[in-house]
Order: sequence, then C-alpha cells, then structure tokens
Amino acid sequence: DTLWDLAIAEVEKRENPDDDDKRVEVWEKSVLFMGNKNGGKTTIILRCLEREEIPKPTLALEYTFGRRARRHNTPKDVAHFWELGGGTSLLDLIRIPITSNNIRSSAVVLVLDLSKPNELWTTMEKLLQVTRNHVNKILSKLEKTNPEVATEIKQRIRNNLQRDHPDYELVDPFPVPLVIIGTKYDIFHEFDSEMRKIISKTLRFVSHYYGASLVFTSKSEALLLKARVLINHLAFGYEKSKSVSLDHSKPLFIPAGLDSLSQIGPPPASDSDIGKMRANTPLELWKKVFEKTFPPKSFCDLQNTKDPAEDLQYAEYEVDVMRAQKKQELEQYRRNASKSWKEMDFDSD
Repeated sequence: DTLWDLAIAEVEKRENPDDDDKRVEVWEKSVLFMGNKNGGKTTIILRCLEREEIPKPTLALEYTFGRRARRHNTPKDVAHFWELGGGTSLLDLIRIPITSNNIRSSAVVLVLDLSKPNELWTTMEKLLQVTRNHVNKILSKLEKTNPEVATEIKQRIRNNLQRDHPDYELVDPFPVPLVIIGTKYDIFHEFDSEMRKIISKTLRFVSHYYGASLVFTSKSEALLLKARVLINHLAFGYEKSKSVSLDHSKPLFIPAGLDSLSQIGPPPASDSDIGKMRANTPLELWKKVFEKTFPPKSFCDLQNTKDPAEDLQYAEYEVDVMRAQKKQELEQYRRNASKSWKEMDFDSD
C-alpha cells in the first residue's frame, strides 16, 4: 500500500469505529487444568504463558490469565487458566471455573503423571467422571432454558470426529473440549518397553473414546512446545495441528479425531484373559486390562491433604505469631465458657 492508501484507511477507521469493532470478535476462553499432584500442571501453564517463574505447589484452585492478539492492531483475546490442586481431593471446586455462563467457551486439560502408572487410571477416572457429571447437569438445565445452546455444544463436540470416520458411532465424546497430557516422559521412557506399550495404548484408547487430544511431554522444550500447540488451540483458537506421532517408542502426539480403534488395536491382554473379564463397556474392559498390570494404589487424597497453615513453605513469622496468639485466646475462651456454663443456675421449673 502507498502512504496515501494507508491515510485513507486510517481516516475510514476513525470515522467508522463501530464497524471495525463489529468485524473483530474478541475470543474469550476458560481452561481448567487438573490431574496428579506434582504432575507438572503449573509448569505447563507457565510455559504456555511464556512466564519465566519457578513453579510453586498449587494450594487449592488457582487462577491466572493470558492475552494474545491474532493480528496487529486488533483487540487481544483472553484465556482464563484455572488450576485445580490436590489431585482428586478437591473435586467440589470444579463447579467454580465451569459454569452455565461460560460452558460454551470452557475446555479441560487433564495432566497425568506417566511415572506413576498405579495412580493413573484412578486419577483419570475420578477427575473426568466428576467433571462430566457437572457439565451434564449444566447442559440438562440449558436444554430447558436455552435448548439451542445445548444442542450447539453437543454438536460441536461431535464435530471433532468426521461423520465418515469408522468409529463415529463407537465413541462417547467428552462434553467439553479435552486435552490429555502425559508428563514426566523422561522417567517413563526408562520403563520396560512392554509397560510403556500398555500405558500408551490405554491412553490412546481413552483419548480417542472421549474425542480428546493426547500428548506426552517432559521438561524438554521441544516436548513442552507440542503441549503448547494443543493448549493454544483451546485457549486462543490457534490453528489445529495436523501432525501425528503414534509410535509407542516415542512421545505420543495425537490431535483429537486423528486416531482410530483399528490403529490402536485390542486391549493388551491374551484372548483367554479378556474372555474371563466381565465388562459392560469397552472403557471398562480397558480399565480391567490396565489394572491387572498396574493395580491401583489404595490411597486417600483427603488424608494426604495437609493443613496449609502447618506447611513450612507458607511460613510467615508475623502471621504465624498472631495465629498462635489467637489460637491461645480461643482455647482460653473455651475454658472460660465451659466453666461459666457449669456454674450457671437453672430454674427447676
């Protein structure tokens, strides 16, 4: 463009600001990160936002946001990033970042620690089940109050898989966009090859069944970049990646809709073992096969959740001194109240 052309465009923009605003729609998304304790959720968020900070343990539910401009001189899109701490112990907090007001723009990132296969299925199942139930309740209400929006959300999720895909009728898509990230690939890579194959095939099946994207990552910049590609697609509408890595001997990278049951193959177990397993759904069958190799640990996240006030990483001298003083005052009040109660004279009538 010549200088004259640019001047004309600038004058038109100033004279018709409303028209320009109408052409540029601001993108606003809400992404909930959840998964294993110490699984690397915070690290992934910081890398996505290009922040050079040292990750700190997530206490409960933490919030941050990122902004991106799609083009020069256009309003910046906003992505709200929520991080659920505590593994599976704080599930009630899921209702805060996912509401009826933002359900159309919500997405979920499930971060699973590949170095802890005995906790993998339990964590994945519990978090996805509670999230799905919560989203389905919202959709049920929308079907009564705003059926068009409810239908739009359900259809959009189905669109992740083309209608001519051979598995179109065999999968059960998650009600909001979902990305599954397997972290600590550097440790996972040292596992026995057969163990890696079972874990990889299982996560491929779960991801495909839920219409989710799947990526394995670690602290490596190259692998973190692949995770960023999928998250930026959810958060800022960046172009969806079409590259695929299905080789179990390498880090997996499978965008939603680009895998298939025929490529994944049957559950990694003998025909006789599969025949003995009682399962009502394909997902349940895969669970039984997986847990035969990796029995789930009998642990309770709630019992492991420490009182933050007793955690040394949150120590603050002035606050702790005041808290101890207030605690002492409370104990004194309880003793006095108890003593007063016992000394009270009640009328017999």
